[in-house]
Amino acid sequence: MLVHPNFDPVAFSIGPLAVRWYGLMYLAGFAAAWWLGRRRIDHAPPGHPAAVTRVQFDDLLFYAVLGVILGGRLGYVLFYKPLYYAQHPLEIFAVWHGGMSFHGGLLGVLIAMWLLARRHALDWWRLMDFVAPLVPIGLAAGRLGNFINGELYGRVSDLPWAMVFRGGGAAPRHPSQLYELALEGLALFALLWWFSSKPRPRAQVSALFLIGYGAFRFVVEFAREPDAFLGTLALGMTMGQWLSLPMALAGLALFAWSAKRARAR
Repeated sequence: MLVHPNFDPVAFSIGPLAVRWYGLMYLAGFAAAWWLGRRRIDHAPPGHPAAVTRVQFDDLLFYAVLGVILGGRLGYVLFYKPLYYAQHPLEIFAVWHGGMSFHGGLLGVLIAMWLLARRHALDWWRLMDFVAPLVPIGLAAGRLGNFINGELYGRVSDLPWAMVFRGGGAAPRHPSQLYELALEGLALFALLWWFSSKPRPRAQVSALFLIGYGAFRFVVEFAREPDAFLGTLALGMTMGQWLSLPMALAGLALFAWSAKRARAR
């Protein structure tokens, strides 16, 4: 049995301003996306230029940041605590209290990229295929932030690497944040980076992202403690599983559609 190190969630302070590790993880994720995106643009296969130019990529990052933050927050409000925030609407803006949803952030990014595609007359599917491999490292950074904070821990377990988390009682639990870091972050990044290293039919990289994330998140949810205010829902599944299952199914349908279009040409 292990004990969580109980890190201080504040990395450092500048006067009255407290800089938290979780916020730094967001910055690290966007920085990684910037570096990887520049690399994809500069090393695009001959005859297959990247979906965006360097100048357009700077705009892309700005739109993506807005999509992640606004979509992630509104997704949490609507998917997880709609009744609470309907009664306390001003707390929607209290992001320092926590509460972000990946699935909401995904919807926010999809909308942001649609707006960017319209502004620059870009192909939306090619744009999403470009963006998809840049996302998982940011997801890994976010899960590391969750682990540092000792939040979103797993269910009670007797495995040798189970941990006692502050706020999680005396029983050891799955370090599910690290499972998600490994699967939704590192493994998904390796898969997408390899798959996108060669020209693929339009929308297939995006489809693989949906399949990979949806499947990994669905599996990890069996080890993750359900949200106390929700518990398990229909069929014994968590909210994360109910949001991830249609995501994976949509990815499979999109991959089949893309393959069919490619064969028809």
